[in-house]
Amino acid sequence: MILFLLPASDYDPTEAAVPWAALRQAGYDVRFATPEGRVALADPRLTDKGFSWLSPWLMTRRAELAAYRRLTEDPHFRSPVPYAEVDTTVVAGLFVPGGHAHGMRTMLEDPVAQGLFANVFTRGLPVGAVCHGVLLAARAKDAATGRSVLYGRRTTALTTLLELTGWNLTRLWLGRYYRTYSTTVQEEVTAALAEPGHFLAGPRLPVRDNARRPGRGFTVRDGNYVSARWPGDCHRLAADYLDMVRSHGADVADRAG
Repeated sequence: MILFLLPASDYDPTEAAVPWAALRQAGYDVRFATPEGRVALADPRLTDKGFSWLSPWLMTRRAELAAYRRLTEDPHFRSPVPYAEVDTTVVAGLFVPGGHAHGMRTMLEDPVAQGLFANVFTRGLPVGAVCHGVLLAARAKDAATGRSVLYGRRTTALTTLLELTGWNLTRLWLGRYYRTYSTTVQEEVTAALAEPGHFLAGPRLPVRDNARRPGRGFTVRDGNYVSARWPGDCHRLAADYLDMVRSHGADVADRAG
């Protein structure tokens, strides 16, 4: 089965739902893990509250929100396992969404979640991460080297340009909502890499992809790992991750009935 790691709350609904929908449509068994085994809902500002006049640009799009609503009805989503109880011997792949709000810290700072990521990553199984989810990869240590599992790999993540643009647009009334940490995601991830050039920011002016035009998105694939920057890359990310899962053949033969 493919495992999605979720924080206790506040992840981005697009970044979880679009890859989930692609995997389920292809027939794969997808399960969920959260810090304490409780159901984890997405950032309510992205699903319901909105951003005042900026909502058309910053809220979750209609099709992706519909996919998230379907996700929340999935029986496996309604019964996640605690991080500490994940049986890694039956995990055939791992996916980690991101998000801005502070609930994301319950996953990003959790040593068990970091260990799960490192376990799956270093076994060569398919791993995907997007936005702040790449911070979990940067913080996951390879036991053999003591370094981040991303050391020597190429990656992308939420770029400093995207992060600071969102923050500057909203900080007058949302404060640090778009600044989960004082260091930007790009800065922390780049510091974990072997070379600064291994961080690929993609086009300076990103364009949102969609189900009909996934090629508009930007992803970076390196071996068993694929990453993306923001919700606007997630249709391409879902297609790339599904292709990676399929390429492992028998390793992911645990299909949903």
